[in-house]
Amino acid sequence: MIIRLRHALLAAACAAALPLALTAPAGATTGTSAPAAPAPAETAPLTAAAALLPAGVEDRTGYERDSFRHWNAGLNATDGCNTRAEVLIAEAVEAPAVGARCALGGGSWWSYYDEQTVTSAGALDIDHMVPLAEAWDSGASDWTAARREAYANDQGQASSLVAVTARSNRQKSDQDPADWLPPAADALCRYLSEWTATKLRWGLAADQAERDRLLSLSTGCAGTAVTWTPAR
Repeated sequence: MIIRLRHALLAAACAAALPLALTAPAGATTGTSAPAAPAPAETAPLTAAAALLPAGVEDRTGYERDSFRHWNAGLNATDGCNTRAEVLIAEAVEAPAVGARCALGGGSWWSYYDEQTVTSAGALDIDHMVPLAEAWDSGASDWTAARREAYANDQGQASSLVAVTARSNRQKSDQDPADWLPPAADALCRYLSEWTATKLRWGLAADQAERDRLLSLSTGCAGTAVTWTPAR
């Protein structure tokens, strides 16, 4: 439900928002020329999609959270809402009121990790589906600063950023599916799908334990598809 409502709610709350360009996610520096057409979306069953993840050995050497600039000005640099606020607006089950400087009042959200309804924006974290440290380990250490910023503020694919309870996000921390899974049983297949979609979108690798866990658990998610749009 949240994914279906996401972009519709954001459009309603930020009517003046700039068009989203998957080739230059929010915060990326661009010239005046028109952006290239986005890459076409790809879809595969979860097991097949997990098998597409490139194998790699993770390395956290040199990681600093500040290497991924966030939250930036979001999709509309003039509306006073940063990426965090825009995701909250987009994922709200009941839309919040948007006040001066994008202060959010009221509204409600569904944290699918732990199946909790949340009625205060301040009680929510915006989780990077693939945590910043995990992304660094899996290939982002070789990226430019601009690409890391685009990753950290990615609203070009609904699976990349998700509003969840602060407690569940902090329990997850920087762990991959080999070490942490959402506590709600009904969240499992969606979570595995969104994790895989995010890694495929950004060309991130998976280590052996992560890959084995994804492939093993995906067998219990028959009918679950993964859809991703490669980031450029």
